[in-house]
Amino acid sequence: MSDTEKGTSNHTQHYGGHANFHPTPAPIRIANPGALGLFSFASTTFILSLYNLNARGVAAPNVVVGMACFCGGLAQFLAGMWEFPRGNVFGATAFTSYGAFWMSYATILIPNSGILAAYGTNQDELNQALGIYLITWFVFTFLLMLGALRRNLSFVALLFFLCITFVLLAVGFWSAKVNATKAGGGFGILTACIAYYCGLSELLVKGESWFTLPLGLIKQERVD
Repeated sequence: MSDTEKGTSNHTQHYGGHANFHPTPAPIRIANPGALGLFSFASTTFILSLYNLNARGVAAPNVVVGMACFCGGLAQFLAGMWEFPRGNVFGATAFTSYGAFWMSYATILIPNSGILAAYGTNQDELNQALGIYLITWFVFTFLLMLGALRRNLSFVALLFFLCITFVLLAVGFWSAKVNATKAGGGFGILTACIAYYCGLSELLVKGESWFTLPLGLIKQERVD
């Protein structure tokens, strides 16, 4: 087996007439984790948004805890970690942060965490706290959207509708209006569909797939 096949190359140094061989490891090539992060985000968002719409009569969102912990949470968080060595600061920030969001949301719903129990029977205080939680993620998403303005239209649309989703859900908690929560669920489904599209676009690699999906790249003017 050649050095190339082994993934190493031999570097020879001579000291006092003796040859010393030091294998040099080949650079590690990390595959694009974008599809994993986007599909994980999209699937978890899609399920929770259906619950917010009371689809099939479902009102309690607790079934989404498993998805939020491992798919939207852990898988997306790992996708963010893999974006760091690739040098993609935007992807690393987005995937890691939203992975942490889903894990934190799941923690709120887990009974043994004691978070919901801490509010006792004071439902209004809990709703106000959840509204503040969601509006904070709106602020983060809005700032992330500003960073995406010079990337592509698909990511801008994804983050724009996610901003609307967070605002509507926060208003739903603050005002206790079911229609606001359902509207947030509707925009959440739209957000999930755009994320599915972006994830599929990342998956369909040019030269390896029968077709590709455009993300709507934004032309950047050269600044000298």
